[in-house]
Amino acid sequence: MTPAEVKKSTEQKMQKSIETLKLDLAKVRTGRAHVGILDHVMVDYYGTPTQITQVANLTLLDARTIGVQPWEKKMIAAIEKAIRDSDLGLNPATVGDLIRVPTPALTEERRKEMVKLVRGEAEDAKIAIRNIRRDANETLKKLLKDKAISEDDERRTQDEVQKLTDKFVAEVDKLVVEKEKDVMTV
Repeated sequence: MTPAEVKKSTEQKMQKSIETLKLDLAKVRTGRAHVGILDHVMVDYYGTPTQITQVANLTLLDARTIGVQPWEKKMIAAIEKAIRDSDLGLNPATVGDLIRVPTPALTEERRKEMVKLVRGEAEDAKIAIRNIRRDANETLKKLLKDKAISEDDERRTQDEVQKLTDKFVAEVDKLVVEKEKDVMTV
């Protein structure tokens, strides 16, 4: 493995950490409705836990209401139960063959809890990025020990990996600031 390959691999892994963080932050509820908050809800589909997006069409009916249109009428009760039992604090109501999921406005206390959750997700992402840096540095040290690269190459690549780490940690911070602002907006 060359220093360039180590750097490229490290950057790809760090980018995946950022993508994972973005997905995790999308699940955090703000005051407004968005279909992404239901993504991790699992429905009992004939005995098999299945993502809600696999058994129903999700749409926004208005700024505070999500519409869930099951593809099979028999699934209405199961979907409604899955949403109610999820940790989102949502109370769905069935109107004909459409399930309406109003998202209540967040209280100040709940908003602060959401901010703590966002910061926790961000810290997990930073830890993942730092672990990727550590793995890259260990790989470089091993290459140096095996005399596959020179000391100068190892040092230069370690500096580049550190710059990548700093860049991705800054991106995590930026994402968190945006999400906190979003959560705290009434």
